[in-house]
Amino acid sequence: MKTFKMLSVGIVNENHLLDFPLIDGIIINQENSHHLWILEMFLDQKHQASFERWKAEEALLEAKVVISYPENEPAAFRVTVEAVKQIGENISVLLKGRLKRARAQYAEQLLEELIGEGLEGEELLHRFEADMRSRPRLKKDKNTAEN
Repeated sequence: MKTFKMLSVGIVNENHLLDFPLIDGIIINQENSHHLWILEMFLDQKHQASFERWKAEEALLEAKVVISYPENEPAAFRVTVEAVKQIGENISVLLKGRLKRARAQYAEQLLEELIGEGLEGEELLHRFEADMRSRPRLKKDKNTAEN
């Protein structure tokens, strides 16, 4: 098994990426024959209803997770909610699932979009640097979620 620090998580729901601010999070690659990953998040309890609903629905969710370093490209997982437990004023959420196959690199797709918007020179460089830090959802991802 390998463990990693989870820095951020977003769940694709009804064609929108919902960001869930983490108090803490860990991700575990079980390195087993089923290629299963475990994602455990510690969140504010205000998010409990969403995760309880997804658990009851046995929903298959797409999670976008930044692991280890803020500069890392988000990894996409297909997960289900296995458990939601209240701990004081917060909740622990346990997700299990598989890593989706790697897609084209985020940086290349972002650069392609910015050039497509007509940006160039210093303006392109500044916008690219800012967007690499903030990681906005790419148009290609939005269109994929809508189909």
